Amino acid sequence: MTTTIATDQDVATLINVFTVEPEDQERLVQLLNEATKQVIRHRPGFVSANLHASLDGTRVVNYAQWRSPEDLQAMLADPAASEHITAIQDFAIAEPRLYTVTDIHR
Repeated sequence: MTTTIATDQDVATLINVFTVEPEDQERLVQLLNEATKQVIRHRPGFVSANLHASLDGTRVVNYAQWRSPEDLQAMLADPAASEHITAIQDFAIAEPRLYTVTDIHR
């Protein structure tokens, strides 16, 4: 399933903003890509993940969709996923939040 942003989507939307030093941005993107390809996308309830790197090098945003908040929590409790998350926490500050889509303007 691909990412669909709509007010009637029955998904849990995780937006995680990571703050890093500019010299660590590419490393963070690589680690998030690895974690997603190897572990996260294979967990029940995963819908999609999209990574965005800020032009100033200080942020990486992960926009991810899960079938439910419970599926997201189960992935976070999985030791295989925790291994990747721990490596990232050594050099990046994460600010994860769950969101709902309230409006779309085109």
